[in-house]
Amino acid sequence: MKKTLRMLLCIVALCMMPGLAGAGTVRIGLMCPLTGSWASEGQDMRRIVSLLAAEVNKSGGIHGSVVELVVEDDGGDPRTAALAAQKLAAAGVIAVIGTYGSAVTEASQEILNEAGILQIATGSTSVRLTEKKMPYFFRTCPRDDEQGRVAARWITEAGYRNIAVLHDNSSYARGLAEETKALLDKAGRKLVFFDALTPKERDYSAILTRLRASSPDLVFFTGYYPEAALLLRQKREMGWNVPMMGGDAVNNPDLVKIAGTASAAGFRFISPPVPADLAGERGKAFLAAYRAEYKAEPQSVWAVLAGDAFNVLVEALRRTRPAAAPAAAYLKNELGSFPGITGAFSFDIKGDRAGDLYLLYEVNAEGAFKAGP
Repeated sequence: MKKTLRMLLCIVALCMMPGLAGAGTVRIGLMCPLTGSWASEGQDMRRIVSLLAAEVNKSGGIHGSVVELVVEDDGGDPRTAALAAQKLAAAGVIAVIGTYGSAVTEASQEILNEAGILQIATGSTSVRLTEKKMPYFFRTCPRDDEQGRVAARWITEAGYRNIAVLHDNSSYARGLAEETKALLDKAGRKLVFFDALTPKERDYSAILTRLRASSPDLVFFTGYYPEAALLLRQKREMGWNVPMMGGDAVNNPDLVKIAGTASAAGFRFISPPVPADLAGERGKAFLAAYRAEYKAEPQSVWAVLAGDAFNVLVEALRRTRPAAAPAAAYLKNELGSFPGITGAFSFDIKGDRAGDLYLLYEVNAEGAFKAGP
């Protein structure tokens, strides 16, 4: 009897020790492009989510259990993403943050959903991702149709009438191009060019020559920042000064590094706020913590949206229990307005983010991204 009592007292004492109450581990996956063309996005995603996970563990974890982050590199490639999703499912994660790129995310959706794993994408804006009625899929970024509405409104209000739309045939870029085209058609604007380039090429002089021949007064490129930067640089080299704007996938400081400051100056794009423009108590607290930990600034809002995904996931798991089904139900039905790093948001029944986010930016003469009216 005394031996049994001593054993019970030992167990109670262990459970009362910091970090051991509710002994266990909550495994959360992070899928991101640590290699490839979008590596800077993925590396910052890992830094941000690792920082936030450490903060959660310092504050007692989730129901006393320690958060363990399991990271897989998807390389910004759909085939690699499918393998990464399978590895995360085999690792026993209950949720996955990521990834960046609609086609890459789409390659992981079925795998994670069938495994009963909650997924919160961060830079995947293709409309169809949330039209599949997958109960465990969410995203902290807005959809292409919302971005298309903002782009078409700005183009119309700015007075442009002959518009060239260029995409890269990816799920994201083509979706945004088609959404914007349909709205510009309704507004009576003339599309003088609508076609795609091939991503990851180094010379775009041929398609720039075709674009120039169509005589647009604005070029709207809906693809990603590496190609946008080359277009800007090569457009300047050929002496063509037509205004150019982009969608939110160009929001990365590497745009200016690749294009050069002189070529990028005057380029406009619509996007969620750049990290330096984060407002609100949670946004400012995040920036302070990031600077203290890494002695640098976060590079991209898409990486910051991974932080929003992690924080809102932790909120759901703390309010329910460490399992995908109750957490998903909470996010759709009970979350309300969540104070995110990028501003307050909630989720609708499809898993889409609800809440205003877009701003219009211009690259200034020093190469900085400045928000406009």
